[in-house]
Amino acid sequence: MVVSGLPERKGDQHAVEICRMALGLLQLAQTFPIRHSPGETLQLRAGIHSGPCCAGVVGKKMPRYCLFGDTVNTASRMESTGQPLKIHLSETAKRILDGSGNFITQNYVGLWR
Repeated sequence: MVVSGLPERKGDQHAVEICRMALGLLQLAQTFPIRHSPGETLQLRAGIHSGPCCAGVVGKKMPRYCLFGDTVNTASRMESTGQPLKIHLSETAKRILDGSGNFITQNYVGLWR
């Protein structure tokens, strides 16, 4: 799970940063060697959503940085139900990325319409 724009907001730049990271990871996944399964590629999936969320450190003995909220849950569900080697965008994230002028996105009629 990755977030951009916390603790300092970045306007719409957060979606651009996350998308660039996801594209880079997908590129690496296609050439990542899997020792116990030669010839197979890493089946990476990504789900990107934009919206409000809350973050904080939880725990004393073993503190962890955690993310909470509907935005986090939506992105997580998009990733877990998505197709391998694809970046799935919510309509909100797609609108931001289309408005940036740096990405070409495709419409897919499916679960996350």
